[in-house]
Amino acid sequence: MDIDDDRVIIDDFSQESNPYIQFSGQQAHLADIFFNTSAAPVRRVKSKNDENSFNTDFLIPKYRLQPPLSARNISNAPNFVSGSQIPSDTQTFSLNGLKPVSAIPEKFRCIFSQFPFFNLIQSKVFDDVLFTDKSIVVSAPTGSGKTVIFELAIIRLLMKNEQVKTVYMGPVKALCSEKCREWKEKFAYLGLTCCELTSDTEGNEYTIIKNSDIILTTPEKWDKLTRCWSTNEGLFQLVKLFLIDEVHLLNCETRGPTLEAVVSRMKMLQTTGSKKMADKMRFMAVSATIPNADDIGKWLSYDDVLAISVKVGDEMRPVKLKKVVLSYPCSENWTQFRFDMSLNYKISNVIQKHSEGKPTLVFCSTRNGVIETARVIGKENEASMRVEHKQKWFITSNTIKDAKLKEFIKCGVGFHHAGLDLSDRQQMEALFGNGELPILVATSTLAMGVNLPAHLVVIKSTFKYQGGTMCEYTESEILQMIGRAGRPQFDVSATAVIMTKYNLKLKYENLIGGTQLIESYLHKHLIEHLNAEIVLRTISNVGVLLIWIRSTFLYVRVLKHPKLYGIQGGLAKDALESKLLDICVRDINTLVQNEIILMGEDGFDLNPTQSGRLMARYCLAFETMKLFIKSTSDASINDLVNLVASCSEFSDITLRTSEKKILNTLNKDKQQASIRFPMEGKIKTREMKINCLIQASLGNICVQDSGLNQDVLKIMRLSQRISKCLADFVFASRNDYKLVLNAVLLSKCLRAQLWENSYSVAKQLDKIGVVLATHLVRAGLTSFKKIANTNPRELEMILNRHPPFGNQILKSVGNLPNYQIEIEEAKPKLNSTQITITLKLTNIQYIAENSTFSPINCFLLIGNAENQIVFKQKITNNALMQSGQWTRKIDVEKCKKGNLLHIHVINEQLVGVDINMTFHPTNNELDDHLLAQFDFSTITPTKSSKNQINQTNPILVDLTESPDQTRRQCNHLCANKSTCLHLCCKEGVKIKTKRKFGSDESSAKQTRLDLVEEFQKNSTNFANNQNKRLSEKFIPSIGIDEPKIQNQYDEPVFSLKFDYSNAFSSDENTPPEIQVHQEQNVEMSGNQTTSTINEE
Repeated sequence: MDIDDDRVIIDDFSQESNPYIQFSGQQAHLADIFFNTSAAPVRRVKSKNDENSFNTDFLIPKYRLQPPLSARNISNAPNFVSGSQIPSDTQTFSLNGLKPVSAIPEKFRCIFSQFPFFNLIQSKVFDDVLFTDKSIVVSAPTGSGKTVIFELAIIRLLMKNEQVKTVYMGPVKALCSEKCREWKEKFAYLGLTCCELTSDTEGNEYTIIKNSDIILTTPEKWDKLTRCWSTNEGLFQLVKLFLIDEVHLLNCETRGPTLEAVVSRMKMLQTTGSKKMADKMRFMAVSATIPNADDIGKWLSYDDVLAISVKVGDEMRPVKLKKVVLSYPCSENWTQFRFDMSLNYKISNVIQKHSEGKPTLVFCSTRNGVIETARVIGKENEASMRVEHKQKWFITSNTIKDAKLKEFIKCGVGFHHAGLDLSDRQQMEALFGNGELPILVATSTLAMGVNLPAHLVVIKSTFKYQGGTMCEYTESEILQMIGRAGRPQFDVSATAVIMTKYNLKLKYENLIGGTQLIESYLHKHLIEHLNAEIVLRTISNVGVLLIWIRSTFLYVRVLKHPKLYGIQGGLAKDALESKLLDICVRDINTLVQNEIILMGEDGFDLNPTQSGRLMARYCLAFETMKLFIKSTSDASINDLVNLVASCSEFSDITLRTSEKKILNTLNKDKQQASIRFPMEGKIKTREMKINCLIQASLGNICVQDSGLNQDVLKIMRLSQRISKCLADFVFASRNDYKLVLNAVLLSKCLRAQLWENSYSVAKQLDKIGVVLATHLVRAGLTSFKKIANTNPRELEMILNRHPPFGNQILKSVGNLPNYQIEIEEAKPKLNSTQITITLKLTNIQYIAENSTFSPINCFLLIGNAENQIVFKQKITNNALMQSGQWTRKIDVEKCKKGNLLHIHVINEQLVGVDINMTFHPTNNELDDHLLAQFDFSTITPTKSSKNQINQTNPILVDLTESPDQTRRQCNHLCANKSTCLHLCCKEGVKIKTKRKFGSDESSAKQTRLDLVEEFQKNSTNFANNQNKRLSEKFIPSIGIDEPKIQNQYDEPVFSLKFDYSNAFSSDENTPPEIQVHQEQNVEMSGNQTTSTINEE
């Protein structure tokens, strides 16, 4: 027969049940060439010269030649001979237009050892990739071997013998992990090291980059890393090759702007850095079939070097894909949920028609939708199952943990979503990947993660639940799900079915036909990225702003389709640039108004503020920073938890109906542990859910739901970043004592995942988890000090561990910082005094000898009675480790509301090592104006009584009467109070009556005179006891705080403050603060004493 351009002649074996055909002798290498690269039908003919031998000609479409199957699939082929086993006497074989692996230098051929020829797509760009430095954009179907193009580009760098770095940017962490494992094995022979940098990466990222040749990361992670360009400029200058996988992610409204901003930044930094790059960075981008790949090519081009764009249609796909869009009616009265539910009863017919009895993957938008769809399919599938299949799946179901999955797997149907236990998810992936499980129902996240190709892919509904509302899938998500159809090692063809509404049929037909344009969404997140570039100094003035705009994909698309971006059409290029500049200037003015950036007096220069730097450093949204700016001066920890839960970074967290019962139990429950700050009413919003889960995590409350546990991991990771930014922001820009204190505490608590007053401090130690920490709490070991004082053998008995576990625990405790504060007061001045604070690290020698690293960083915070910060300082490891102490002199100004200082040493990471104390300096000039300003008319005088004064604190007086001696039943939930061992259950609890205050003016004046007289008498006694003489001009300053009543059973508490600093010389002790208290025992913290007051 004649031979055409694309084909050679062989017999037809397309009907063979086994795609692996056994060849003998010299034909084995030809089987390897074909079957190791494609699963298409094969024909062979006998030799024209010898009818007993096979001819070496094949009828192979060019696009069928693909990169190798995995080692697993090759090993499963019967009597299969690999390419490495080709006999030496075999004749040379070549195909039209296909580049052989031998075309690259010999030392690099090991990278492509599994196949001898590159496929048509790879061969088409071979010369441009391997022998030029031009940027390239390749648009080709999923599974067409685009990864090999990346590997060729890496080899191009190696051929130039340059010590440079390569960055691979994938859309999701799972894909980065997969590529990292694959390339570690491939490039190890060439001496290249690969590293994965995602949100799961631990350790110093910049050290990892320095020690690696190929960095695999996501857009969000690389965005965060490059925002610190100025401190690591030399490191980033080494990046010469930038690989972008799935570049059609640009069309995603939430993640596309980050990808666009990062790539534009990498282009800008080459010309705006202090060391301009001599060689331009090369960009390689691949995507699914898109019509405007040329636009992406223009975006990645330089002024002097244009990028190459290569577009390949579905005809080059290794497995031919049939795409079907099925539309269904949807009543105007139907919600999207109801329409989604109606599709459940139509899926079985779709599977029966298109699956051909091969594995089917069904994508649903929600977890509940996955379970309900699996239930309906399983019910219909059960009736047609054979007995042997039922027995097989019954045995398999015994290894499943989830009850519903165990039930459905008996019917031959599995489901997969992030809420499943990890072992169940892995088992579903293994069963479906091996072809044993016929039907798997999963959420759309599976398409972006694990690679599980199927013969049939069904997308049930094109809407998903996100941010509390139903919205359509992005084009990227649809293409990614469709891309799972087709198994090159098993299938010749595959099918993808989209089930949607009638009015959306045309839209999705255009999408799957490759006619859906890729657009930019940078303008919707422009304000955040403008701030980041200003902080990075890629934009330093309004003049540079236009240069940055021209480096974006937004600029390319606005020139072609301005109306889509709210700009009038038909304008010239200069006018369009002016419109874009106006949009940017508008956002810059918004940043200036909120003091996030500063504009020069000439309106030209742009400079970041501390707020802007923090916003860029922590990658936070502008709306989140506005919440920080509006935070109140006396915000409590509860208020700040509410603030964190309201941030826009949690917009993709959803509140599911099935979760409300569990969340309401966590919020309020008398029968079991609940959260620290219960919320009013039921859990109804996303913010309430986030708040509840944050508090549950900090309180070590177990959440009995695997789906919620997955949400907790994400919420805690985001909340740690948000709270750290909040703490840094208020610490740097606010002078409100309570706000700064609570923000720093909350940041530390979220990092340690414990409340600041938690008993489970041991959870922070190595090898101690929640369970062992609970054992220690039950044993009364609720602090590091108590643990350190416990015998190691006793610890092992409590924790049920063998020696030397107890010694290891004690060593870990010994490595924790042990702070100590010393305060010295200098001679007081008229309205201020000077104190010297010394912070010591008492166990510095032990830490230096036994620990490689100890979290010593801490905050020193001093606040006064007026909610103002007297002093604040962050003290680093180096400052304390050099000499073991840190000293600072501090001037303390006079405070009208009292002299008491609150001093806090707060470790940045650890709970349970902080110091909280109070100090009362002698810095007030004594006068009577405070007493004169106080209104005593609201106080009813009590009957005169003589009080016995304790000499250790002679200035405490009791002005109250004894309360009524009545009793009430206690609040304990004991079943039988008469037999209970609680004393309060037997005798009851004393009820304290609420005090009444009168308004008799004359009585109030008499009370004032009595107080002054009593004070002067007690002050004289105090001076006599100390052998000191009071000044003749001694006039006290007295202030009485408003009475504090927490509930109806509490008695009012008065605080009288007497200032007598003129009464003593600087070397004399100052009497403690005067309190008028109705309780018998009065405790005073810091330098105050404890006194007992008895009525005479």
